[in-house]
Amino acid sequence: MSFNTFDLPPSVIQSLTDMKFHKPTPIQAKAIPFGLKGQDVMGLAQTGTGKTAAFGIPIVVRLLSQQRQNALILAPTRELATQIHTFIQNLTRQTPHISSCLLIGGVPMYHQTRALGKRPRILIATPGRLVDHMTRLPKLLENTSMLVLDEADRMLDMGFAPQLAKVRKFLPRERQTFMFSATFPKNIRQLASEYLFKPVEVKTEETFKPVQKIAQSVVETTHKEKNNRLMAELDKRQGSILIFARTKSRTDRLTRYLLDYGYKVSKIHGDCSQSQRQKAIDSFRSGKIRLLVATDIASRGIDIPNIGHVINYDLPQMPEDYVHRIGRTGRNGKEGQALCLLTPDDRQAWKTIAKLAGIHSSHASKRA
Repeated sequence: MSFNTFDLPPSVIQSLTDMKFHKPTPIQAKAIPFGLKGQDVMGLAQTGTGKTAAFGIPIVVRLLSQQRQNALILAPTRELATQIHTFIQNLTRQTPHISSCLLIGGVPMYHQTRALGKRPRILIATPGRLVDHMTRLPKLLENTSMLVLDEADRMLDMGFAPQLAKVRKFLPRERQTFMFSATFPKNIRQLASEYLFKPVEVKTEETFKPVQKIAQSVVETTHKEKNNRLMAELDKRQGSILIFARTKSRTDRLTRYLLDYGYKVSKIHGDCSQSQRQKAIDSFRSGKIRLLVATDIASRGIDIPNIGHVINYDLPQMPEDYVHRIGRTGRNGKEGQALCLLTPDDRQAWKTIAKLAGIHSSHASKRA
């Protein structure tokens, strides 16, 4: 199958070609046809499966024939929203009359207000910042005929339910809605019932299973020896390494600890300003720094293609986030390595993660 199968406009095909998109991923192949027909879509897919194109392509195609209608894409983090915005900008390079605008926290409101004054056709936003703008511009969403809730499970985990409820009140009742989530627990299905009308469910196979080319291993250690064990692992590995810590304070402490020992490292978490977050990501992507310590804010929405290793200094609080974390490596068919540092307190949590992700002893080696 190729994207020509969907009978897309030449301008969209040209943009996809320029982006080197030739063959749709499984989630794209399943979701795009229903999206082009105007149906609501409820997609179950993990990060890195091509969800952005699965909803982005139908949105752009349908806006070409709906001259007075707009689209809204909501994402839980600034990084994911920024990544979606970049994709939409590239997808619309051949259709300049379809402009987009990024509404995220951490940057001045007035720049975004000026951009909104140019009447963009596609808004990409985090829920909190969108509500801020809606307070000043109550008619901001009145012509929105398409809505996307990306990483819906993450938005609920991060406490965005009140903001989503406010946004919903200002949306037209007749619209097309896409909802993508890595999990479909009861609260997500309840959210879907409020936003979607007779949705088509699409999903990829083995949603929770890690990418086959990621070599997974665990190291058993103690709280006292954890930092020493981490540095031993860092010294024996080559290439860039993304390290996940549980909280913002632990991220800060671990970053300072590694800096004191001479490592080139930066950090990213929710209390960092947008400029600090972007600088850290850019430095990591360019190779200026080798290590990036992060909370789960980096487990979704950061597309850095050549991360060699992911180290779980702490296990994630939500078992589902394990697959998202290690999915930062082994991207685009490349091999990657993922390591978990396990203390005695982690044993039960690791059992839960292993069961959910379908990990057996043959898939994750254990080293003392």
